[in-house]
Amino acid sequence: MFFLFDHTVFLMAGLRILSATIEFSAALLMLHFNRLETAFKINCLLAMVGPTILLTTTTLGLAGLAGRLAPSTMVIILLGVILIIIGVNRI
Repeated sequence: MFFLFDHTVFLMAGLRILSATIEFSAALLMLHFNRLETAFKINCLLAMVGPTILLTTTTLGLAGLAGRLAPSTMVIILLGVILIIIGVNRI
C-alpha cells in the first residue's frame, strides 16, 4: 500500500530519525571506548546536536503552518522556542 506524506512532516520526521541515529551511534562509541574522558567528550559534542535539530524542525513546522496561523500565534510560538533555548543555556 502506498502512502503520501506531507513533505514538511516527512522532513521533520527524517531530522528526528537522523538525530536519534547520531545519539545511538554516540552511545555505542562511548561503550566502545570505555573511557570516562572520551565519553565526556562525545557527550559534549552531542550538546550541539539537540538544539540544532530542535531549531530546524521547529522552523520547518512554522514554515509549514505559516499560512494557517495568525501572526500573533507565530510570535508566541517563536517566543516559546527562544525561552526554551535561553533556559537550556542557563543550566
